[in-house]
Amino acid sequence: MTEHVAVVDLGYGDAGKGTVVDALCGRRTTRAVLRFNGGAQAAHNVVTADGRHHTFSQFGSGTLRGVPTHLTRFMIVDPLALSAEAAALGNPYELLTVDGDALLSTPWHRAANRRRERADRHGSCGMGIGETMAYALGNPDAPRVADVLNPARLRRRLEKVQEAYGFGGTPVDDVVDAFTAFGRAVRIVHESWTMRLLAEGPCVFEGAQGVLLDEWRGWHPHTTWSTTTFDNVAELCPSFRRLGVVRTYTTRHGAGPFVTENPLLDLPERHNGHGEWQGAFRTGHFDAVAHRYAVQVAGGVDELAVTHLDVPALHGELKICTSYRVDGEVVDRIVPGPARDLAYQERLTGWLSRARPGALHRPADWAAEIGGLLGAPVTLESYGPRSTDKRFVSAGVHPPSRIRLPAYCLV
Repeated sequence: MTEHVAVVDLGYGDAGKGTVVDALCGRRTTRAVLRFNGGAQAAHNVVTADGRHHTFSQFGSGTLRGVPTHLTRFMIVDPLALSAEAAALGNPYELLTVDGDALLSTPWHRAANRRRERADRHGSCGMGIGETMAYALGNPDAPRVADVLNPARLRRRLEKVQEAYGFGGTPVDDVVDAFTAFGRAVRIVHESWTMRLLAEGPCVFEGAQGVLLDEWRGWHPHTTWSTTTFDNVAELCPSFRRLGVVRTYTTRHGAGPFVTENPLLDLPERHNGHGEWQGAFRTGHFDAVAHRYAVQVAGGVDELAVTHLDVPALHGELKICTSYRVDGEVVDRIVPGPARDLAYQERLTGWLSRARPGALHRPADWAAEIGGLLGAPVTLESYGPRSTDKRFVSAGVHPPSRIRLPAYCLV
């Protein structure tokens, strides 16, 4: 257990990345948890053995175990949301470092995001992540974390953001004061800090959202403005193990294709529900076709964590879907398109919107079946929300089966 591990959700998010990261941090000495995508929209639930619960957004999910968090340059940092989260955790700023090159999300980004969502429902979390990214793409001087150490420069850049969105809202002076206070509370570091952490001991990379929402590989346009695969990790770390996380049933928040969705399944969620901006929390049978696609576009996985293994025993109608029926054909694979081809992804979205579940079955051993279908060993099984509900399994206990990959193109 001396290797670095990257944790990525192979679905639409909400598969249990937080509880998996917490379990990894509890199994071994971990130098730090490194956040490598997304921002304050993340909602990673951790429940300790004694029932203490926190939903992590920007702090790493190892925080309750005293493991430091580092926000890499790929994060979008929201100082206001981070301050509220820190207060809920007892202000553990001594555990936090932030890359100075990370983008800053502001109240104007958030307001613009919500205004856009009201006009055209996309399924956003309403935290301004997409607006922050879009603004940065068109403005090389978009505010970054290091700017909080230079109030004059910070003010200029914040005024430009406010002007770009054409409405006032929160006074610039208040945001400058809050952001500079954030700069005094946290340790802002150079990108080389990441390499230092990796050299000092094993780290866990914690991803946000899921591969099926990836900005380039998800079902466009119902995606996130974030790279949710292992690509960002590969830019930061030369060697790491790839751990994919799935539930025993597939879920999705808000709009977009969801082939195996079944509203008749009674699968209530303690930590998920209808969101004002995301919309409804949707559930369905385990979608092996979509998850296989996620494994492929993520570059493969070395191992799997399967969560919610306690649920099938309580819900006898829950099954695994291994094929789709679409346009008069039965298919068991989603064919990836060229890299960064959003036109292809949009056609794929239309194709998936016409798809319906094909073959459905109920396995005798859920972990073994999922490992076989996705072609990787299950090394962590979760039977409930608490840290004591986790069980580590030796690689090879659930041997992967051979996956037949047809040669036809779908779209």
